[in-house]
Amino acid sequence: MSVSQRTAQIIRERLLRQADSQTLRKKLSPRLPEAEPLPDRLPSCNDHTAAGLVKRQDFLRQQGIALNCLASEAGRPAPETLANNIENLAGFAQIPVAVIGPLRINGTEAQGDFFVPMATSEGALVASYHRGAYVISHAGGAAAMCLTETLTRAPCFVFNSAFDACSFLEFAMQESATFQDLVSKTSSHCKFLELRSALAGRNLFLGFDYQTGDAAGQNMVTIATDALCRHLVEKAPIKPERWYIEGNMSGDKKATMLSFLSARGKKVVAEALIPAALLKKIIHVTPLQMIQYGHAAFLGGTQSGSIGVQGHYANALAALFIACGQDAACVSEAATGLTDMDVTANGDLYASVTLPNIIVGTVGGGTHLPTARECLAMLGCAGPGTARKFAEICAATILAGEISIMGALAAGEFAGAHARYARQQKK
Repeated sequence: MSVSQRTAQIIRERLLRQADSQTLRKKLSPRLPEAEPLPDRLPSCNDHTAAGLVKRQDFLRQQGIALNCLASEAGRPAPETLANNIENLAGFAQIPVAVIGPLRINGTEAQGDFFVPMATSEGALVASYHRGAYVISHAGGAAAMCLTETLTRAPCFVFNSAFDACSFLEFAMQESATFQDLVSKTSSHCKFLELRSALAGRNLFLGFDYQTGDAAGQNMVTIATDALCRHLVEKAPIKPERWYIEGNMSGDKKATMLSFLSARGKKVVAEALIPAALLKKIIHVTPLQMIQYGHAAFLGGTQSGSIGVQGHYANALAALFIACGQDAACVSEAATGLTDMDVTANGDLYASVTLPNIIVGTVGGGTHLPTARECLAMLGCAGPGTARKFAEICAATILAGEISIMGALAAGEFAGAHARYARQQKK
């Protein structure tokens, strides 16, 4: 990533203000433990008992690290219950959880009026989604459909030649009929769907696509793919020089065009029709003003290289994921998508969101934690049979946020709202 000569000079001057070149070089040099001993290592890292937690907390306090909030016992699960969720447990973060709604959703899975939990510390965010939920609900609700669900792991195999790679691919395709039997031995919930491939010289990337039931499934597909890879390497007449369980082609926790175009996770669409009078009353804009702003936003998003063009999907997803025990890092790929708005023949606003990569689960992972259980139960999404429903709720919530933020920007109220809600007022 290049910078201009002027920027490079500014960086140099800023660095040298701290110290001369020789001192700065020394400051940035490695400090080996032999010359400068490290502090003691965090103790009892794999001890998931209450006693192990106390040892780590005491150790950190001895290092001068305060844990007054992290060590709070309010709503705290027993450390023993977290053995599969975290290592080196030292305490618990406290993030405010708000509720918006009711948000009316008319989905293939999510049917009803929902009060949606959102965990955030960003002022004005909840107020905006709450406003969007109000206008959608009073317009009759958001239609939502979970269309597909797929999770991918993409290992890479390196061969002596491209021909060898092609020969291995031919063998893998012949063996694909046996894959489900092998996958079933790793998980009763994991279903193999299909095999995809990409060849780059002598490097063969295989994309294994799965369905994972009501679990988000990242670990599930990793274990299943490892079993398939080991089977192929053992049985294939031509062996790879080396192979890796993930070749960085699945799009795991990254915003990629491949995931955007082909879908990874649950692909969900949500849409609503907002009467012009209601939009003007609640959002303070006309449908035409929304479309005019949307046009400018599309041009800006395109010039910035955005994968998809939308307002702020990540805000809703991060708040929902944290509240409901999801893997928050999946926001990086789940927040790609398209927002579409148009004026109908009657002069009303049509608005929709399309998200190809919502990776969520209602079993496994962090969904068993006390706060997550309560938040999922609030949505009727605690336990098996509800993951697609939860994905539709996520999409409808995102739609509420898109209508509200685009309305605020179109009406010139965006800065004022943040000054009112998100900025500490002078006394």
